[in-house]
Amino acid sequence: MLSEEDRRLLHILSQDCRFTPEELAIQTGLSPDYITKRINQWEKDKIIVKYGLLINYEKLEEDRVTALIDVKVLSQRGQGYDKIAQRFQRFSQIKSVYLMSGDYDLCLVVEGKNMHEIAQFVSDKLSPLELIDTTSTRFILRRYKQDGIEFYGEEERPKRLMITS
Repeated sequence: MLSEEDRRLLHILSQDCRFTPEELAIQTGLSPDYITKRINQWEKDKIIVKYGLLINYEKLEEDRVTALIDVKVLSQRGQGYDKIAQRFQRFSQIKSVYLMSGDYDLCLVVEGKNMHEIAQFVSDKLSPLELIDTTSTRFILRRYKQDGIEFYGEEERPKRLMITS
């Protein structure tokens, strides 16, 4: 069970992991030595799994497409969802794998340079797997907010696309 101080420390780190132990000590009232030991232990215990960077690729005008692929799997004797998810984890195109409730069993977050590349991945790599029953692919057209970060302030909101007939 985490103490309230540890929860606050993790929350601050989740918002910005660039703070030094000394800066974190000022914000939390904990000692820099305690903070360093806690972070090291959390990394060892895989509570902190990764430090990351969130990039707005749209501003770089770089080709990158993200798709959410819902997957319904065929039940396989002796294979639970964990084993199936482990197979999906091996594909470099798949960035995340989630077990879901509802009509589909798993949701895959897949990245590629363009829609064609993702479609090729689905048809060549995903669909031929004997454990797949059906898939449903949805492409992300624009990210407005991710991981609690807004991508556009009021002054830089994308212009509304015109609807023409």
